[in-house]
Amino acid sequence: MESIEKHLRKDIRSLTETQLKEFLLEHGEQAFRTKQILQWIWQKSAFSFDQMTNLSLQTRELLKNHFEFRKINIYQQQKSNDGTIKVAFKLYDNHFVEGVLIPTETRMTACISSQVGCSLTCKFCATGYMGRKRNLEAPEIYDQVVAINQLAQQHYQKSITNIVFMGMGEPLLNYANVLKAIHYLTSPDGLQISPKRITVSTAGIAKMIHKLADDKVKFNLALSLHAANDEKRNQIMPINESNSLKALKNALLDFYLRTKNEITYEYILFEDFNDSLKDAEELYQLTKHYPVKINIIQYNPIRQAQFRNASEDKVVQFTKYLAQKGINVRIRRSRGKDIDAACGQLANQSLLS
Repeated sequence: MESIEKHLRKDIRSLTETQLKEFLLEHGEQAFRTKQILQWIWQKSAFSFDQMTNLSLQTRELLKNHFEFRKINIYQQQKSNDGTIKVAFKLYDNHFVEGVLIPTETRMTACISSQVGCSLTCKFCATGYMGRKRNLEAPEIYDQVVAINQLAQQHYQKSITNIVFMGMGEPLLNYANVLKAIHYLTSPDGLQISPKRITVSTAGIAKMIHKLADDKVKFNLALSLHAANDEKRNQIMPINESNSLKALKNALLDFYLRTKNEITYEYILFEDFNDSLKDAEELYQLTKHYPVKINIIQYNPIRQAQFRNASEDKVVQFTKYLAQKGINVRIRRSRGKDIDAACGQLANQSLLS
């Protein structure tokens, strides 16, 4: 059989189960091979047809001649003083994305990316200054989890417990690939990770949050809020101009009522911008309509912006005000600052230096 030119080969993981079955039948293979191949791909995380030892050599050669694995590869690793590990992943087309392993005493969290860069231009986020190069394919999202899990086992002898889509990109602008990746991460036919251990973070796209509710997703949702009135939020997050806080509140209420999944608000405290008790009261008024968790986040400086972190006194006062109102609120300390691995810092800086 003539080999198809490599650049014309598809990543076999881009095929649906039906497409793979049709291909096999057209080439004289039996239908049950479909399930075997999918198990190798999504349950066993195989990256080579030679690993598929319950297939005949003839079947493996057939697959090699028509398909490939566009596996992501670890290009660079950095380990923080606090144990956080940042990874630069090289993609098949020479783009790069970053992922982070965040270890604590009780959790091993994989923070992963959904896009190469980001189009939303949030003023405090380094990724937003890159622009968006392209969406990640579902296998490229899946591969990050597999690779970070291997790092967790190598460095800490533990498997990952949680996955957060808080790396590069806006997950809801890559909706189909993100949901496909989560399917294979959570499915009995995949890695069988509980969807309750997965959180998708969005800058706030109301239409797509309603779609999450339509699709009855089982994972948790986080909103990167950072200001509880439209005037301030417009200044730092241009997406708010087309997705007002009222629209987001209605979308999140719809999401909660139809899924009962946990919603988290992420709120960075910037000095003399959104750190007053008036800001805290506005945040309370926005979030009191359904159960939420609020993470108060330290600002992580980036070279492109002049924001400053709120003082420790302001952080404590702000958090105490919300707690006294009965809000589930906590201060989340940033990890990996010294290697630009903290929230808002992912921009492939180590590759540029």
